[in-house]
Amino acid sequence: MSVNTMGYKNFAARVEYSEDDGCFIGHIAGIRDVIGFHGESVAELRAAFEEAVDDYLAACEKIGKEPNKPYSGKFHLRLTPDLHARAAMVAETRGKSLNTWVSEVIEKSVTAA
Repeated sequence: MSVNTMGYKNFAARVEYSEDDGCFIGHIAGIRDVIGFHGESVAELRAAFEEAVDDYLAACEKIGKEPNKPYSGKFHLRLTPDLHARAAMVAETRGKSLNTWVSEVIEKSVTAA
């Protein structure tokens, strides 16, 4: 099974191809609800994804619910002591805190995706 992503209206979906089912299967990522969709072709999958997002947004609006999962802006990360030390050194040599440097690296990575 291979995995890819697709996007629509600032939502992302994880997409897999199921050899057993002979179709593409997707799930919307980053929301508190579980929403899946599928299609036998990329065009069908795209249409099903867009319909799922539109339906989700309409349902959220109808019940007065915020559609995206709230995030606090904090997360804990476990690293090996060696990687932690090397990252801290790189951040310091750039005149930044480790937190600022890691945030910048993550921002570059998700922007490039």
